[in-house]
Amino acid sequence: MLEFLDYEILRLTWWALLGVLLIAFAVTDGFDLGVAMLLPFLGRSDNERRVLINSITPFWEGNQVWLILAAGAIFAAWPHIYAVSFSALYYIIMLMLISLILRPVAFEYRSKINHPAWRTIWDWLIFSYGFSATFLFGVAVGNIIQGLSFSFNEFMVISYNHDFFSMFNEFSLLCGSLSVMMFLTHGACYLTVKTNRKILIRARRVLAFSPFLLMSIFAIGALFVQFLPCYKVISSAGIYSDSNPLSKIVTVGIGCLEDNFEQYNWMWIAPAIVFILQIFIPLLTILFFFKTAFIFSTISIAGIITTVGFAMFPIILPSKLDPKSSLTVWDASSSELTLFIMLIAVAIFMPLIVVYTSFIHKVMRGKITENDIKKNSKSLY
Repeated sequence: MLEFLDYEILRLTWWALLGVLLIAFAVTDGFDLGVAMLLPFLGRSDNERRVLINSITPFWEGNQVWLILAAGAIFAAWPHIYAVSFSALYYIIMLMLISLILRPVAFEYRSKINHPAWRTIWDWLIFSYGFSATFLFGVAVGNIIQGLSFSFNEFMVISYNHDFFSMFNEFSLLCGSLSVMMFLTHGACYLTVKTNRKILIRARRVLAFSPFLLMSIFAIGALFVQFLPCYKVISSAGIYSDSNPLSKIVTVGIGCLEDNFEQYNWMWIAPAIVFILQIFIPLLTILFFFKTAFIFSTISIAGIITTVGFAMFPIILPSKLDPKSSLTVWDASSSELTLFIMLIAVAIFMPLIVVYTSFIHKVMRGKITENDIKKNSKSLY
């Protein structure tokens, strides 16, 4: 094994890769879900709504690959985190999956009958899957930040003590609202690139206020965390130790999620980027720099997710039931050999996915118009 890729570096690399995969999912599937939420409001006629639907249908399947890849990476690189999160958040994850499963069903069945009432029903179902999947994604992250109710016994058997309705608390609802505004803004930016005329004008109207709502919710969340419990590792077996979550001591405090930012000032770049770029998005759309606005929205999403990762490091999954059972970068990973072999696989396949995704967007570049819908009425959704 390469000397510079020791166990510490491999664990940090996979922590960063996990963030990259979550960002890739949020950025790519984010505009799909954002357009779905905007469908009943920006599309005033059947043709306009078909424009909105067909602006995302060539891409949604490829975009969803990032979610599958992230889940697979968690399973192989962070088995404890996979086991705990997918069990403790079981009902939320199942509702998210049901929402995402509804997406292709809604696209297919909407076009089966050319009747206003039939299509209106499916339009609102498209909105509902977009909103529910996005909102639940934020709720899940909000619960992870606060800590999940799990613990390990001396035999590393996991036990849970959680209530479904308690997961919808004030902070998790705030995170869900932030997720909705994040994807809605991203979807509106995407529509300024892919559509024209009336839909483009309406998307610009959304972008006149949605970035400011996003920044407001983000700022309220930053204030809210001052009153939330936070978890700090004060003693562990070491960064080169085996993956044993019980080999450390964790204390619980209040309002210490900013400690990493105070210790490493460069981390403030992540939240600062969110505010700086979101401020410019409305101005860019007024000046017709639509692609730049979309890029700014993309970087902002990366900034939000990175901010969460920086605030929680080195803990990935805190336990409010037994703080010592919290899972960190150093004690929740697979073996050194597994991480190394998987890194080679990622180095081979991730560039292929990026190249393929880029190729599809290049082939399908350009705006879709109502004339395109009329000319290809039988082949488009």
